[in-house]
Formats: sequence, C-alpha cells, structure tokens
Amino acid sequence: MELGKHYIWAVMIALVLSCGENKKPLEVEIIETSANGNKLAAVSMDEVVEPNAQIRILPNEKYQTITGFGGSFTEASAHLLNRMGADNRRKILEAYFGENGAKYSLTRTHINSCDFSLGNYAYSNVPDDVNLEHFSIDEDRDDLVPMIKEAMSISKDGFKIIASPWTAPPWMKDNNDWRGGKLLPEYRSTWALYFSKYVEAYAMEGIPIWGITVENEPLGNDNNWESMHFTPDEMTAFVRDYLGPQLEKDGHQVKILGYDQNREHLDTWVDSMYRDESTSKYFDGTAIHWYASTYEVFPDALQYAHQKAPNKHLIQTEACVDAEVPKWKDDAWYWSKEATDWGWDWAPESEKHLHPKYVPVYRYARDIIGCLNNWVDGWVDWNMVLDRQGGPNWFENWCVAPVIVDPDQDEVYFTPLFHTLQHFSRYIRPGAFRIGFENSDETLQVTAAQNPDGSIVAVVLNQTSEEKRFALSLNGASKNIRISANAIQTLTINKKPQTSTKTD
Repeated sequence: MELGKHYIWAVMIALVLSCGENKKPLEVEIIETSANGNKLAAVSMDEVVEPNAQIRILPNEKYQTITGFGGSFTEASAHLLNRMGADNRRKILEAYFGENGAKYSLTRTHINSCDFSLGNYAYSNVPDDVNLEHFSIDEDRDDLVPMIKEAMSISKDGFKIIASPWTAPPWMKDNNDWRGGKLLPEYRSTWALYFSKYVEAYAMEGIPIWGITVENEPLGNDNNWESMHFTPDEMTAFVRDYLGPQLEKDGHQVKILGYDQNREHLDTWVDSMYRDESTSKYFDGTAIHWYASTYEVFPDALQYAHQKAPNKHLIQTEACVDAEVPKWKDDAWYWSKEATDWGWDWAPESEKHLHPKYVPVYRYARDIIGCLNNWVDGWVDWNMVLDRQGGPNWFENWCVAPVIVDPDQDEVYFTPLFHTLQHFSRYIRPGAFRIGFENSDETLQVTAAQNPDGSIVAVVLNQTSEEKRFALSLNGASKNIRISANAIQTLTINKKPQTSTKTD
C-alpha cells in the first residue's frame, strides 16, 4: 500500500510538470529563514529544480477565518523598553508593529500584576471596596499604557488586545493571598464590575480592549505566582450570572474567552461552557496555552473544541520557551535540540514523551502550523521583550522572548524566534481563511491561507538536515521550489514582493 501511494504521487507530479510546460507558471514570492543564516530572506528560484514532491493548494476547501498573530504587552517588556535608548525602543516596536516588520495583529496584556511584573499589584487594594470607588489603573500609566499607545501609533492596520487577570485582589479571595485560592461568593458581582471598569479605564486612554479571558490558568500553577482557581462549572456560572450581564449592562462590546490554560483538559471546559444556550450565550470562544507539551499539539482536543462550538473563537493566548535563560546573540542555540521546558525535570515516566528536548524554532513553527490545521484562529506569543536573564520577573520564573535586550548597554538581539513568528504574522493577515492543501512529503509540515486581498500564502517547515524540493501547484499552474535544510518558508502567490525589517 505504501509503495502504491508513492507511485501515485510520482505520477501526479510528472503530470503536473508535463502539463506545466504549456501553462503560465505561478508567480511566487519566497521568503526563507534557516539555520544556515537566512533571516526572512527573499529566495530566488530562477534555476530549474527537479522536484521529488508536490504541495498542491486547494483554495476551494475553506476552514476558519483568521483573527491574527502576535505577542503580549507585559509590565516586564514595557519596563525594559523604558530603559532602552529612544532609537532602540522605536526599532523594537517598529519591528513588531511597523509596515516593514511583523505587523502584529493580535496581542494580549494582563489585568493586575502577573509573574512578569515587577511586583504584586491590583487596581483596588482597599479591602471591602465593593463598589470599586478606589479603582485606578495608575500602576499601568508609566509602562504598559505608553508601550501600547506607541505600538498603536506605529501599526497601520491596528491590532486587537486580549486582557487576562492572573488573580482578583487578595481581599476578594478565600485565602487573602495573591496566589491560589478562590473568589469569595460575596465578591462575584464586584469582580465582574472590576472587568467592566478596566475596559472603561483603558477606553478612556484611547486603548480599546477587544477581548478578555476570565482567568489565566484557572487550574493554577502550584501557587508559584499570581493565580486564582475555578472549576469549569464555576467559571461558566460566573460568566453566565455575573460577568456577561455586567459587561452587557455597561455597553461593552468585548469578547469573553473561557478556560485559558493547557489543551489536554480542553474537552472538560468546552463541555461546561457550551452545554446549552444559557451557558454559551456570553462566551465568544475558548483560550488555550501550549505548556502541556513541547511536542504534542493535541489535535483531537482542538478538533473536539471546534466541533463543540464551530462558530466560536479558538485562540492560543500564551506560549513561550519557558524555564530557560535566553541565549544571547547565539542563533545556533535556537536551531539546536537543547531547549527543555518546565516538565523536563518533573514529568512522570508516562509523560516524558510530552517533554523532550526540542529545537525552539521548530517548537514555534510546528505548533502554529498544527494549531492552524486544527481550527485555531489566533496565536499569541508571551512577552515581546525580555532581558538577558529572562526577566524581569518578580518570582524569577525566567523565560525566553523573541527579542532580548541588554538595557545597560542599550543593545538588542532579534532571536530566530522573532523571524519565525513573522513568517505567519506578516503574511497571513486578519480576515484570511485557512484553505486546504495536499502534501506528498510527510517530512514537511504545511499550512495555507487566502488573504482578504486574494493572495494565497503557504508556510512550509523543513525539520530535516536535507534540502527538499517540491512542486507548488495551484489551479494547474506550478512552481518548482527548494527549501533549505532546517528551514521555514513563506510562499506568497500572486502578490508583489514585500521588504522586511533589517534586524541584523
């Protein structure tokens, strides 16, 4: 059977090539990032390349509409930008949001403090402030608000913001602590009002909040940093009886995303959220994280969530190379199988396969591709900027960001992760819809989308140590393409070439 399948593919490729001699070839812009040094480099395919595989684009197969791609505004990132020289601060924000940069379209920030803050804070620290008369976002005015506003001024197309709380103020919780515990029943209406006041306060600053998640990681994080626990049914009831009605009453057209943690428990949460019309009424979608595994995308869980609520959003709201101190100006490390995650040391034997060593570039690219191919419509990275230690982080929970800075020396390092993210964020635009494809080479990972302007984009990941050659075909026309070993390519069909930000 395997030989028969390969024979059929060989015949199909031969037919495409022979027919292509009399047809107009595809006009394809080819952008590549690779371990050999290409960084969003335009690659020419003028010479004849004999393909041994085919990727066929199927634009009539239409799937989810894309909401966007991007990263997160955290106090840590904003604080570091405040310490950078004006030129490098602008350079970083232009690289993320400018027309010649990543053109981020979907972002996230935190309500109250998180682990990537300089310390614990809330917008009302006055106990029993039931009506939130002391509510104020002053804590954000020196760093977060200016960073977001400057990004908005740079972005031509604009971007959406999702805001997430790590915890309610301790005085609202049963353990009176920043970490762990649950929201006290008597403060449910106050906590719902808190969201409304936050959305209103940011709107007054000229910053519209597109969406909120109810709670970052409601299953908890072993009480390491800010957290607050919900069961699926507790969160569903809070949204149904308090949060949804409060936002509706106050006239806030903000999306509510439930869950906001790892994919392996996704089925339990969507079963609760979308049990019936009364529970699903206020939920606009589900938020997920990737930390359950450095390798497994959990496609069955993603497919289940989509089938449970096919008209709702499914958005990856957080991802990063965690439990690692960044490597400074060492591109090779980001292409090497040396990174580990938080589960590397503690995972039981039965789960070791979910936490192997991995290549950071592959972890990002393969996860985004896997998510897109399983109905996820938005993908958001964690911190946009961190320092050489992987902070600042009040809990010393060090992580890696696509951009690393040394504020003392006013130096910037754009890691290969930054270029990897651009392969998606810059070229697949909001309002695009994912489309079908056929791929004869199982060692290549592929996804495809059609943008609102009609251009078609395919992203191809080659994780092997060998150059690959394939025929890219669409509607009978074809283009022979080679992708370098250990590389990611974005192939844009029927669109004029674009330039990218120079970051070297």
